[in-house]
Amino acid sequence: MPSSSNHHILSGLTNNFKDSDTEETREWIESFEGLIETQGTERAQYIMRALLQHAGAKSVGVPMVTTTDYVNSIPVDQEPDFPGDEEVERRYRAYLRWNAAVMVHRAQRPEIGVGGHISSYAGVATLYEVGLNHFFRGPEHPGGGDQVFWQGHSAPGNYARAYLEGRLTEEQLDAFRQEKTKAPHGLSSYPHPRSMPDFWQFPTVSMGIGPLNAIYQAQFNRYLDNRGIKDTSDQHVWAFLGDGEMDEVESRGALQLAANDKLDNLTFVVNCNLQRLDGPVRGNGKIVQELEAFFRGAGWNVIKVLWGREWDQLLAKDQDGELVRIMNETLDGDYQTYKAESGGFIRDHFFGKSPATKELVADMSDDEIWELKRGAHDYHKVYAAYKAAMEHKGQPTVILAQGVKGYGLGSHFEARNATHQMKKLTLEDLKAFRDHLRIPVSDEQIEEDLYNAPYYHPGKDSPEIKYLLERRKELGGFVPDRPHQQQEITLPTDAAYKSAKKGSGKQMAATTMAFVRILKDLLREKDFGHRIVPIIPDEARTFGMDSFFPTAKIYNPNGQNYLSVDRELMLAYKESVQGVILHPGINEAGASAAFTAAGTSYATHGEPMIPVYIYYSMFGFQRTADEFWAAADQLTRGFLIGATAGRTTLTGEGLQHADGHSPILASTNPAVVHYDPAYGYEIAHIVRRGIEHMYGSRDEDHDVMYYLTVYNEPYQQPAEPEDVDVEGILKGIYLLKPAEKDGPRTQLLASGVAVPWALDAQRILAEDWGVSADVWSVTSWVELRRDGLAAEKESFLNPGEGTRTPFVAQQLAGATGPIVASSDFSSDLPDMIRQFVPNEFASLGTDGFGFADTRQGARRFFHVDSHSMVVRALEMLAKRGEVDWRTPGEAIEKYRLHDVNAGTSGNAGGDA
Repeated sequence: MPSSSNHHILSGLTNNFKDSDTEETREWIESFEGLIETQGTERAQYIMRALLQHAGAKSVGVPMVTTTDYVNSIPVDQEPDFPGDEEVERRYRAYLRWNAAVMVHRAQRPEIGVGGHISSYAGVATLYEVGLNHFFRGPEHPGGGDQVFWQGHSAPGNYARAYLEGRLTEEQLDAFRQEKTKAPHGLSSYPHPRSMPDFWQFPTVSMGIGPLNAIYQAQFNRYLDNRGIKDTSDQHVWAFLGDGEMDEVESRGALQLAANDKLDNLTFVVNCNLQRLDGPVRGNGKIVQELEAFFRGAGWNVIKVLWGREWDQLLAKDQDGELVRIMNETLDGDYQTYKAESGGFIRDHFFGKSPATKELVADMSDDEIWELKRGAHDYHKVYAAYKAAMEHKGQPTVILAQGVKGYGLGSHFEARNATHQMKKLTLEDLKAFRDHLRIPVSDEQIEEDLYNAPYYHPGKDSPEIKYLLERRKELGGFVPDRPHQQQEITLPTDAAYKSAKKGSGKQMAATTMAFVRILKDLLREKDFGHRIVPIIPDEARTFGMDSFFPTAKIYNPNGQNYLSVDRELMLAYKESVQGVILHPGINEAGASAAFTAAGTSYATHGEPMIPVYIYYSMFGFQRTADEFWAAADQLTRGFLIGATAGRTTLTGEGLQHADGHSPILASTNPAVVHYDPAYGYEIAHIVRRGIEHMYGSRDEDHDVMYYLTVYNEPYQQPAEPEDVDVEGILKGIYLLKPAEKDGPRTQLLASGVAVPWALDAQRILAEDWGVSADVWSVTSWVELRRDGLAAEKESFLNPGEGTRTPFVAQQLAGATGPIVASSDFSSDLPDMIRQFVPNEFASLGTDGFGFADTRQGARRFFHVDSHSMVVRALEMLAKRGEVDWRTPGEAIEKYRLHDVNAGTSGNAGGDA
């Protein structure tokens, strides 16, 4: 019997109720059984639903049924006929299993040893093949094609199929996991579009990101349709997931969105082999039942595919329900053990739990008992589930398919705890596997070289290959496949950037506001504005974007069916089926997934869209860096806007809101181009360049994401200087204001909100100490570092061919005196360029945790403010003998540098 901790594995409908008349109960049950026998399960379902509805109307309490018995959801009499040639499909499915395993095995040859996973695809092959032969539409389908999120560890199966299809060669299979040493033939370990941009669409092997991204991909498909940009009504999103993967928070965290948006264009297929990477998912429980309750509670349609057709007759004979009872009560750990043992073991330990069930299999041999398949390996059952999922309307569907990890690989692999890490086969394993699959490969071919067992291809004119290719042709082409031509689009006109270049006049404005103004003007651009997809996680008012609500409106496929409380206001909250703004709520993970879906639309839909995801700076790379990494892998394009940036600028919010390091985290993502602009005109040039970089026609790498850190502190935004150094802005540094006084010389470098501090420091140095300081705006420490490293590498690998001078060194050529660099981020950020400049260099940074306080006090505490820049410059000049050695001490005392209450850099204001 199940322990009390596993009460959730049963429906519990009659728990805590007493049967006051057992005879009457039996009569009701017999009547219901008669209904099923005479009119079938579909009629019985309707009667049950009608009774439940009537019971509710009469206030008869009936609990929600979140967990059903541990049997298939689709009754046998409702299963559709299987439309394919099962024998032909079975034959080439065997070829696929063999080739996938051999490919991984070959990659484990001692001199290579790059690993791979044999067991994952073995367990999921049927789930894949039913879809590939009958459901998954390719990119040439008239409806646009489906998007399929494959299980990452099962990639060898995708490669094995592409080999049979003629898309991959044997040479490429032998280059599995050898992307550089066997270039250009190398195959990536998992689905990596960046590594194989013509093949893979979605990276999925970082557990949890696949299911999350699949939900938002399905939402984005509907978004495009509802906005009238593209008809996606005939496209479906499929996500193949593992039951162990469902422990990831991201796997389950957005289920309600799929239900609320009624995403019936989405199907999750959870491969319930009951195993994680190390052992059982729920050894003492039942993961299928848990997931059924979870998904059903979240509003999903749930289909269980637990048992193959061989069980149908046994279940039909189970008149007293003993077999179902044992299925319900058997724990996952035991189910795993059964498939690692034998038919005799299953007879004794499973069917032997009850005299009635033991009698059910009395006439069956141990081999016949062993051949009782689980549902994930039965073509008929899986086909029925997929068809039901496609026909279900109004809800997303999850298919919980019970299978065996390492299915068909033999007793050394099947259902073993270590099977995920097992990467090679023994000679005996290979022969047994060959025999099981009936592969026409001789003992001699296997024995000749253990690590060179041959692949098998029956020939392009064989019935199997002709059938396979015909199925794909009918469904619209190969899957996976990634068309990705650079489409020409109309780019914004100069008018879109004019307002930002004018400055703020006598008023003060934060750089967040400067960016929002540019975004508003971009949305108004004819033939371009419709491509902008603003993504805001419930902070639009903070960022001054509530003005977008009445015009752009918030996307909601259900419209706005309530009377808005602020309907009389000019900036009322407006939701619409045609809304432009994606507003995922307090949900940075979901917003990042939406960003990925929109930013890859150029490939998935052939329709370039430009996501602009604006968020609290701390909650971007700090919280969702793994998603941004996957977005880079998926070749996502778009703008990431870290608003309310900086460790001292957000004032009262405190430690977990104060971002002092996101540019450093962002710098670790090679696809991210980071800028820390100080002024609106800088932002205008950066945004313009970003759009042209990602969506223009120049011959360059378009697969980048632009990350801008902007601030909520208002200060005067100057108009763009006539002779502004645009190249310097875009490459990372330009001279903002040269010194106006002759004297000992220093260089002040600053970025973002720190630029006004540097300008103030320039004034103080001149007025109080007679020191001449040039002020440089560093728009990107990160890009300057990347350029410097690239120059060093070129020199390292090409000695004697001349040395390219890094851009930062070119800009600072002739700039004499020590450098003091400051920003509102940790000193690691300006330190990025230290090695590329010959000057003495000092970094001032907001190192440590942030805290709630005034801007002036926080900047004085971290010693990044204008007076700290002054003192640091004086110290370096004194060390050089260019000012009196007593000067720094006098300055410290004059400006009360140790007193946090004496800071003056910054002002109040700006939303937070």
